[in-house]
Amino acid sequence: MPMDDATPVFFLAGGTGISAETLGNMILQQFPTVRFIRQKVPFITTVAHAEEVLANLDDAKTDEVIPLVFSTVADEELRAVLMRTECAFVDLFGSQLDLVERVLHVNATRDSGSAHGVGDPLQYDARMKAVEYAIEHDDGQSLRAIERADLILTAPSRCGKTPTTMYLALQHGLLVANYPLVEEDFESTDLPRPIRAYAKKCFGILTTATRLSQVRGERRPGSAYASLTQCSYELRRAEAMFRAHRIPSINSAAMSVEEMAAVIMQTQKLNRAH
Repeated sequence: MPMDDATPVFFLAGGTGISAETLGNMILQQFPTVRFIRQKVPFITTVAHAEEVLANLDDAKTDEVIPLVFSTVADEELRAVLMRTECAFVDLFGSQLDLVERVLHVNATRDSGSAHGVGDPLQYDARMKAVEYAIEHDDGQSLRAIERADLILTAPSRCGKTPTTMYLALQHGLLVANYPLVEEDFESTDLPRPIRAYAKKCFGILTTATRLSQVRGERRPGSAYASLTQCSYELRRAEAMFRAHRIPSINSAAMSVEEMAAVIMQTQKLNRAH
């Protein structure tokens, strides 16, 4: 397909649309040469709204291009409306839900909105407390209750500690602190004193010098802080520190936050229930 012929993609959901978007994009990533125009349509909860969405879907269809529709709408009546579309309809919920019902011998609630709602109040509360912990312990701001951390991410500045910390807290309810390595820390391979006693909880993040220089340059263009020489030096010293203390590490240069989180959790054997 020529790059000029962008394919419209719709993510439909009865709730926030996060699941439809995530699962749909996983499939679309397998087609890197195709250009897509994406649109999310969340909170489809009435037949009238479903009919309106159906009309919009079919309006996007042309003789040259058939839009793709990824749906996690669970309500059977609403799904029946949406599946009348002339677009390519990918039901990410229905057939899988039917299979699980047969295996469990229990009927599902068919409530797609619950996937990202409060759901279990205890689980939700645990995730919110994890986010509060992550905010308090971001970039070494606080050492209060550092011993409670499930994980301590450490890395030179701008390697991706904060987004990874927040993702692990919000999605998995993990208590994560992150600690930046600064100039004085690179003078030896010793772990910084505040986290020295928690080496087993530490996980390092590295990147490429080119990527780090680029990211830092966006914040402080032309500075020594962003120079390729400085970035190379800090990454070498950080890697030597991690190696000296057998601290596992990951290169964040070409990995998404989701991928990094999965590797970190698997490596550290972290699997906290929210």
